[in-house]
Amino acid sequence: MKDLVDYCNNYGFIFQGSEIYGGLANTWDYGPLGSRLKNTIKDAWRYFFIQKRDNAYEVDADILMNPRVWEASGHVQSFSDPLVDCKECKTRHRADNLIDDFDENAHADGMTQEEMMNYIKEHNVPCPNCGKSNFTDIRQFNLMFATQRGVTNDSANTVYLRPENAQGEYVNFLNVLRTTRTKLPFSIGQIGKAFRNEITPGNFTFRTIEFEQMEFQTFCKHGDDEDIYEYFKNYGIEFFNMLGLPKEKLRHHDHEKLAHYAKAACDIEYLFPFGWGEINGTHNRTDFDLSRHAEFSGKKQEYCDQTTGEKFTPYIIESTYGLDRITLAVLFEAYTIEELENGDTRELLKISPALAPIKLNICPIKKKFHSEKAKEILAMCKKHFMTSYDESGSIGKRYRRADAIGTPWQISVDEKTVEENIVTLRDRDTMEQIELKVEELVPYIEERIQFEK
Repeated sequence: MKDLVDYCNNYGFIFQGSEIYGGLANTWDYGPLGSRLKNTIKDAWRYFFIQKRDNAYEVDADILMNPRVWEASGHVQSFSDPLVDCKECKTRHRADNLIDDFDENAHADGMTQEEMMNYIKEHNVPCPNCGKSNFTDIRQFNLMFATQRGVTNDSANTVYLRPENAQGEYVNFLNVLRTTRTKLPFSIGQIGKAFRNEITPGNFTFRTIEFEQMEFQTFCKHGDDEDIYEYFKNYGIEFFNMLGLPKEKLRHHDHEKLAHYAKAACDIEYLFPFGWGEINGTHNRTDFDLSRHAEFSGKKQEYCDQTTGEKFTPYIIESTYGLDRITLAVLFEAYTIEELENGDTRELLKISPALAPIKLNICPIKKKFHSEKAKEILAMCKKHFMTSYDESGSIGKRYRRADAIGTPWQISVDEKTVEENIVTLRDRDTMEQIELKVEELVPYIEERIQFEK
């Protein structure tokens, strides 16, 4: 973990939030390369879930919503974590995380509050900070960030930072149905920030108080829901394979204890260096959400089958993806220290070309003679994909710098380029080189940076 944190900081992927002020616990800023990487993963999700699919639509709902939304969803009443305080070192922890970190086969998600407390006492589960096992009883803490709208500080003006994106899709169900003239089953997706005032155990960006979700809600008829639920469990694995996460490091984890709204629930977990961690959740939410919004808003949330005339409240299959966690998984999977035949090593981000923050690096061999032609090629390529330019240091050092940030290809510009319009293209992974005409360069790379070949 420390190696990756240092790598991300040194190369401009992820920085400590508010670093010059000493930071703020569990907040992180994405730098020039990190923000690009997140955007390429968003693009991959949009391709796989919106562009590629039939009857799939994207929305961008506001973070702040009418407080009644969160009453209808149940968040105001019951969105909380089971927390305990260590009496020895005064640190606070989630009881379920303490148990699962102590024994991953314990499955704290299936325990009641009383069962969790009994387990901690019977097994002397240690505090991860001081090692003692002396905790307070479990207390439930609401996870929503509350703020005030207007100039007076009273409960009538309380609004919340959304703890999830899904409600923005549910309250727009009728709007999307009306404006797209679509039929069931259809899906609404959304990418956006969410906020949870929860205890964060660290592990870099795995669990933070501010995070980004890629939500996907499929509205369907009761009776079709179980097949659609199973489909999206497997579709998620396909998506992660496309991102470069191997099957042997992914697994399904079915929930033993279901939320009040759920008929079935399953996570996809990735094997991080610190253990298995959730990067996706797929849930059969039944008709709970639309029924609750109909009840609290007074507006029916129904679908009318044009063939039969039947009206009903659709079921919802939710498949949500944690963007920050996926970004972390992609970085872990791609970061490599490679030993070369001559005994040297090179730092390498062996990432899918489609996800690479920068696709091509351009290196003039001699700045004085070749930079003008190199910058001409740079201007051409930047119209098509992210391209960098490096004229500092030996060509070997320039290659190593680009390898380290995952740039799939580099070209050297020399006399042959100036005289014959031919460049030498170097592959990041194999380090093999081929010659290409300048006019062949863009088609060559564009063909290889597609999400699916």
